[in-house]
Amino acid sequence: MPELIGVPSMEILSSRVLLRPVDPVATQHFYRHTLGLAVAREFGPANAPGLVFHLGNGLLEVSGARTASEPSSLQLWLQVRQVGEEVRRLRTAGVKVLREPRTEPWGLIEAWIQDPDGTRIVLVQIPEDHPLRRDQRS
Repeated sequence: MPELIGVPSMEILSSRVLLRPVDPVATQHFYRHTLGLAVAREFGPANAPGLVFHLGNGLLEVSGARTASEPSSLQLWLQVRQVGEEVRRLRTAGVKVLREPRTEPWGLIEAWIQDPDGTRIVLVQIPEDHPLRRDQRS
């Protein structure tokens, strides 16, 4: 894509995905205890804090709330080492599995789960022989 002459570019210093759940307590519990994500930051009032979780090389903030009539269109894509093992562990913990692991036409192994708020999470495993694992410098 050509650079626009005279138009300054935006310098992004940090970013995160924001999730406004219907039930903040249940959703924060899911990400903190069921998925086991580490908390990067906690803020706000002690009785209803916002939580920011480490999400691989990104951040997920679960704070505030929305009404049940406001649908969430958010989806998360999480790369894991072994999709099958994670699905078994999460099912045992009571997580709703929307789709079992399978190899997609593009070569990634994917499974779909759902958080307590109805947000779809795609768990992805990149096979050893997939082009994403190749060193692109050669």
